[in-house]
Amino acid sequence: MLDTAFRAAKPGIALAGLTVRGTPGAALVDTARGVDDLLAVGTGLRAPLRHLLRPSVARYCLAHAACPVLVVPPSPLQIELGAAHRRNFLRIPLDTRELTP
Repeated sequence: MLDTAFRAAKPGIALAGLTVRGTPGAALVDTARGVDDLLAVGTGLRAPLRHLLRPSVARYCLAHAACPVLVVPPSPLQIELGAAHRRNFLRIPLDTRELTP
């Protein structure tokens, strides 16, 4: 499955699947412990309540990883989609003025 997903990878780059159990931040940091590794994590969208209850995996990785960490923020489209989901969940009517650029 990795070969299908990353077929465009350059020759000579080894891909291997790995399943690790544990808390997300600690498992990622323990897996990418070599100085030649690069740990890429997404920040994702976090609701305020979830932010209080669960620590950020990206922040944990930045603080504890021995290798470089690349933190990727969510795309603007993902942020807008999250706002639309919240508006629909709370049944807030759409303001048509928001649709014009």
